[in-house]
Amino acid sequence: QVQLVESGGGLVQAGASLSLRCAASGRTFSSRAVGWFRQGPGKEREFVAAVSWSGSGTLYADSVKDRFTISRDNAANTVSLQMNSLKPEDTAVYYCAADSTYRRAYGPPVRSTEYNYWGQGTQVTVSS
Repeated sequence: QVQLVESGGGLVQAGASLSLRCAASGRTFSSRAVGWFRQGPGKEREFVAAVSWSGSGTLYADSVKDRFTISRDNAANTVSLQMNSLKPEDTAVYYCAADSTYRRAYGPPVRSTEYNYWGQGTQVTVSS
């Protein structure tokens, strides 16, 4: 029903910026909240940021709240994650995911179990 492909990852120095993109196919993408999750080496997958289906509501993990910005362009079927002031601890595989609930009437969820459409991930590596 929904297919997601992440892009924009790479190797950068600490303090640099990077923009990730999630390109979607599927008619219902624009009516689902989208979240970004990441998994670093030897770590559990963690929530990073999410945006409501309308684009008006956003949530961020405390560790990225002052540095990352999530946005979406429903006309283009894309979601972006602008990452500034990157730190080595941001190194991880980043995944985008679409909410299992169609046109959720409240803020985007933060639990991975609320998302059932996932991309393949893109690697972000930040060197010191």
